[in-house]
Amino acid sequence: MAQGFTQTEGLDYFETFSPVAKLSTVRVLLALASIHGWHLHQLDVNNVFLHGDLNESFYMRIPQGVISPKSGQVCKLRKSLYSLKQASRQWFEKLTKFLLTRGFTQATSDHTLFIKSTSTSFIVILVYVDDIILGGTSLDVFDYLKAALHKAFCIKNLGHLKFFLGLDVACTFKGISLFQWKYCLELLEDAGLSSCKPASTPLDPSMRLSQDGGPSFTDIAAYRRLVGKLLYLTTTRPDIAFSTQQLSQFMLSPNETHYKAVLRVIRYLKRSPGRGLFFPQSADLQIFGFSDADWGGCVDTRRSISGYCFFIGSSLVSWKSKKQSIGH
Repeated sequence: MAQGFTQTEGLDYFETFSPVAKLSTVRVLLALASIHGWHLHQLDVNNVFLHGDLNESFYMRIPQGVISPKSGQVCKLRKSLYSLKQASRQWFEKLTKFLLTRGFTQATSDHTLFIKSTSTSFIVILVYVDDIILGGTSLDVFDYLKAALHKAFCIKNLGHLKFFLGLDVACTFKGISLFQWKYCLELLEDAGLSSCKPASTPLDPSMRLSQDGGPSFTDIAAYRRLVGKLLYLTTTRPDIAFSTQQLSQFMLSPNETHYKAVLRVIRYLKRSPGRGLFFPQSADLQIFGFSDADWGGCVDTRRSISGYCFFIGSSLVSWKSKKQSIGH
């Protein structure tokens, strides 16, 4: 590993941004795969950041254990190393060039999505750093593409898609299920609520959370950790999206009431830790969207809370709960 913290912007590196797959894109891909009956496989790239080619001139000291022919010599890097600030960007750039030269088209809505359509097959590739989802109609094309990727980058073939970014994927003849059962159980254990009595709703309907809700909560780090885990759990649990949005407003200075509300959301999860999303095979391709908003629902700012959700047929693929930027 290189000491990337010593790099100087504008000298040792310039652009560092590297896109990763949007979770909404993952859900859309699974919904379409279920409807069309596509095959879904997963790949992992070994030593992913070592494949990128450096555009900048970058020098580093001789690593320990390597004997230099002459004293005072240094290494000039041609390939990226782990911890370099541009390592992720250079890897994605190289993978993109590889796929484009093989007839893939990069999607404009999500640059980590690559599509190739021919008269005999349809192939989709979705990239999240070193994790790759491969979807499509032809297993023969899968084998050819895996061989080409392995020759270029040395990949690990993980077979059928079952686990991606902490998300469990289960494929049946009825459709595809997406859930976070193991993650939810770990959250219950982290909060010390593995044996708690389940709650019937995420939040108390009669409670209006505000900044002035009681004495300050002393363990702010614990509050932030639990809310952060709830935020990631909303990837497959839209039923806690509103409550998590409410609780995330008080990350700076939570009080005892806010912490009790977090514990209630977690006790609600105890009722069904394996609940998630289901993308039925019998759904159609029509897109439905719904939105709603309250009126000045935030007690502290008098701003409204907006929410929306979008379906492909009966498959829920995108949703959000957010406080509006302008108050009343």
